[in-house]
Amino acid sequence: MKKMPLYSLLLFVLLLVIWEMAAGTMSELVLPAPSVIGFTLLDGIKSGYFTEHIIRTLSEVLLGLLFGGLSGFIVGILMGEITFLRKLLFPYIIASQAVPKLALAPLFILWFGFGMTSKVVITALVCFFPLLESTVTAVQSSDKQKLELFRMLNASRLQTLVHLKIPAGMAGILAGLRVSVVLAVVGAVVGEFIGGSEGLGALIIASQGMMDTPLMFATLILLTLMGMILYQMVALFEKKWSRPYKKEK
Repeated sequence: MKKMPLYSLLLFVLLLVIWEMAAGTMSELVLPAPSVIGFTLLDGIKSGYFTEHIIRTLSEVLLGLLFGGLSGFIVGILMGEITFLRKLLFPYIIASQAVPKLALAPLFILWFGFGMTSKVVITALVCFFPLLESTVTAVQSSDKQKLELFRMLNASRLQTLVHLKIPAGMAGILAGLRVSVVLAVVGAVVGEFIGGSEGLGALIIASQGMMDTPLMFATLILLTLMGMILYQMVALFEKKWSRPYKKEK
């Protein structure tokens, strides 16, 4: 995980100071001070108030990422390898992604109910396309000289895919996974916005109804930290994966 540069940290502190000063001239309902938000966040963590909501949202994010990412990876490999399948399915996939997920959320809740299933489906759909696109691109952009070498060695199509195309394109595939991780948090929160009594997204809606702006900001901080931690975990895995290939080059 990369360390924050000193100048970036100083800018963060400066913004907090400016925010603290500006908040003193406004109502807490409009713009609470960072100190008030920090107190609300720490108090909620210590009391366990956020725990159930964090677990719920994180479960939706991870399950949606698993199903959506795995589906995108498998379909991406098939579309990258089979030209007919790519031409057949790609227009429909693009059309499905053009529809905003927020507009589809009420329909999914009608089909799958107000429980976790509808949120996982929404999250999976959000995660599906970045993995699909990056996988198709990675499979199709293999080195031509290495492909020729595999043909000369009489390698099967499956052997070429497993031992050449997927490992060589893993950097691009993991880049798509990094995008999906961030979008997974968005997808889970969108589902909780539309219909949910648990989760950080539902907590934001509840804090809006209670006019508790500090609680709303504290929840947003938790969502930001969740997305950043998941993103850095994928980036760390990508760095370890690509290290042997960098040494080879």
